[in-house]
Amino acid sequence: MSTSRISHSPSLRLAASVFGAIFLAFGINAILRPQHALSFFEFSPPASASDAALVDSLMVIYGARDIFMGLAIHAAAYFGDRRALGWIMIAGSGVAFVDGAVCRAQVGRGEWNHWGYAPVLTAVGGMLLGVLDGA
Repeated sequence: MSTSRISHSPSLRLAASVFGAIFLAFGINAILRPQHALSFFEFSPPASASDAALVDSLMVIYGARDIFMGLAIHAAAYFGDRRALGWIMIAGSGVAFVDGAVCRAQVGRGEWNHWGYAPVLTAVGGMLLGVLDGA
């Protein structure tokens, strides 16, 4: 794709940075308050201490994933590679879709807490790639 078709709108970079900050906040929350972060998936806290320890450990992994996504977005936005930023945003929408699918499959609700912003990530990513720019 030629660079002439890649959007150079500062508003798109700002929108991506907002999502990056949201991912960072979710990741930090998951590491520091795993039971609270678990509620975003509509899961009930585990009853046994051993199950709670396992879930807390998995929430740290989930938190690290979200922190990685937030930092990747910020790095691409800061260093100006809009193609990389666009694809990272689209990949983030895939993560949000899977998170929602897990909620729906395992709990039967809560999927729209994730699916609601997945298309926005895709739209911002697509615009960063220039899908709406003139030929």
